[in-house]
Amino acid sequence: MSAISGIHHITAISGPAQETVDTYAGVLGLRLVKTTVNFDDPGTYHLYFGDRTGRPGTILTFFPWASAVPGRQGASMVSATSFLVPLGSLDAWQRRLETAGLHVTERTHRFDTEVLTAKAPDGLPIEIVATAEARAVDADVWTSAGVPSEHAIRGFSGATLPAIDAPATEKLLTDVFGWEREATSDERIRLRAPSQNQAVPGSVIDLQMNPANAAGRLGQGTVHHIALRARDDEEQVHWQERLRDMDIRVTEVKDRQYFRSIYFRHRRWTSGVLFEIATDAPGFLHDEPEASLGTTLKLPPWLESRRDEIEHALPELRRPAATA
Repeated sequence: MSAISGIHHITAISGPAQETVDTYAGVLGLRLVKTTVNFDDPGTYHLYFGDRTGRPGTILTFFPWASAVPGRQGASMVSATSFLVPLGSLDAWQRRLETAGLHVTERTHRFDTEVLTAKAPDGLPIEIVATAEARAVDADVWTSAGVPSEHAIRGFSGATLPAIDAPATEKLLTDVFGWEREATSDERIRLRAPSQNQAVPGSVIDLQMNPANAAGRLGQGTVHHIALRARDDEEQVHWQERLRDMDIRVTEVKDRQYFRSIYFRHRRWTSGVLFEIATDAPGFLHDEPEASLGTTLKLPPWLESRRDEIEHALPELRRPAATA
C-alpha cells in the first residue's frame, strides 16, 4: 500500500452519444467496452472505451450531454488526455484525424517524446504520444475501424493537470501516493508512477505550471474527473483514511458495478481537480463475456426494474462492430 500504481480511468463530458461512439470507436479505434447509464442520472448514457478487456489505464468514459453548452478548459480540471502509440505512428494518426475532420492543433516534442494534439468534435483536447516502448503493450491491444495493429492505441500515456498550487499537488502525488518526479521544464513537472516505464498505460501525470486560464466551466468537451487505481477494497480504504488524516474530505465508497469509488477534491492538494480512487476489480467482464463487451445496455440491479423507462429515454445508439 505504499504507492498508487497509475491512472484507472478518466471521465469526460461529450456531445451527442452517437457522435461520441463515432469519434472514439470509429476514429480512434478504441473498443466500446461498456454501454450503461449515469447511475445518478439514468436518462444519460455512460459509455466506456478502452482496450480489448477494458484494463485500468486504458479507459476513457463519457457522459454524453447532447443539450449541454460547450465547456471551457481551465483551472481545476484535467486539461488534456494523452494516448500511447508506438513510435513512428504519428504520421498515420495525423492523416487519419485530419481525414475524419478532427482539428490537429499541434505537433511537438515534450520531454523527448513526440506529441500530436487534436480536438474532438465536442472540443475535448486529445493527445497522441509516440514512444518506442509502446510496442511492448500488445497483449490486449484492440484494433478496429481500420486502425492497423502497428499504430493502434495502447491505452493512456497520461494526463495534464493545471497546477494552481504545484508544490502541494506534487507533494500529494509523490509523498503520499508514491509517484516520482521524472522531468521538469519551464512549463511542466512530469510525475510517473513508481517503477513504471513508458510502456505501462496510465503511468504519467504532467503538472502544468502557472496555468494562465481562468476557472474552467464544465460542459461538452471537458473532463469531469480523473481516477487513480486501488488494487482492491483494502487498499482503497487505506487511501481513504490517509486522505482524511490530511483533512481532505473524501466520500464514502460508491458502488459503480465495475469498480468501487471514492472521490475527493481540495483547493491546494489537488489544485481543485476532482480525483477518484477506483478499485481494479471486479472489472468489465463482471456482467458480459469478452466477445460481446459493450454490445447491450447494462443496468445495475437497482435500476433494472426501470429498464423500459430508461431505454425509452435514451437515444438510439449504433454500436461499432465487435471485431478485433
